[in-house]
Amino acid sequence: MKKLWPIPAAFFAVCCILNLTGCLLDGNLERCVKPALMPLLCLTTMTYILEFFSGAVRSPERRYATPPTPWAPPSYDAEGGTSPETALRRRKTSVATALLMCGQLFGFAGDTMLLGKGFPFFAGGIGCFLVGHIFYISLFGSRSWKGLRAWQWIVALTLCLLLVVGLVIAIGVKGVMLAPMGIYGFVLALLIFSTLAGTIRFGGPDWWMLAAGSVLFTFSDALIAVRNFGTLSPFMDGFGVMSTYLAAQSLLAAGAARLICRGFFVPLSPQIKNYK
Repeated sequence: MKKLWPIPAAFFAVCCILNLTGCLLDGNLERCVKPALMPLLCLTTMTYILEFFSGAVRSPERRYATPPTPWAPPSYDAEGGTSPETALRRRKTSVATALLMCGQLFGFAGDTMLLGKGFPFFAGGIGCFLVGHIFYISLFGSRSWKGLRAWQWIVALTLCLLLVVGLVIAIGVKGVMLAPMGIYGFVLALLIFSTLAGTIRFGGPDWWMLAAGSVLFTFSDALIAVRNFGTLSPFMDGFGVMSTYLAAQSLLAAGAARLICRGFFVPLSPQIKNYK
């Protein structure tokens, strides 16, 4: 069966090119294309995951509830249904996919809100991105944070706070927006922590993509904050923000989808506790 996910991926790539071209040449083009970016990325990710699972077939007569993996082949109970362990893995995989989709859809909502002008649209857009980050953190942290010791949490949270204070001082946030932007910055720091922890613990290109995506997301949001609380060159205001944002969302989607298809976010059996 031919793969379908490259079709929405191609449309997403074309829209990215048009959006970045609009940032450089025509603001109207950028505003017209921007709302289509995240739905296309979400469709690409969902199609990729669904095709992976639907392709997990050993025979025309029997489809597996979850795809076979090197460490957890599908199993069936005496009546031909899936075993409780397989059903649990299927449910956990569905939850992981839903968290990823929700993060992307709130990114779409944030993109749409930021098309408007004025403080209400800015606040609404940042709020949508904040919720999206929480969904991402819930997904990545479900594996990367498990087993961390108390001193590791203390060090990580201290570094997160230092990062937030440094960004707030550097950007020059003052007044009524100091607390909201501080909270948003702390959530961004937690996103970086959740991906870097996975990169250090497990390694591999998938976690490196997530780590790079979280750092680029923070850089993109920092540029938006500079635009609203300071001065930013026209080039960085448009092309700089969108190029880093699109790269961040693409890396997060690719890394998370590959980990979901590897069964990385499902409970591990006792005999495979050391699986990475």
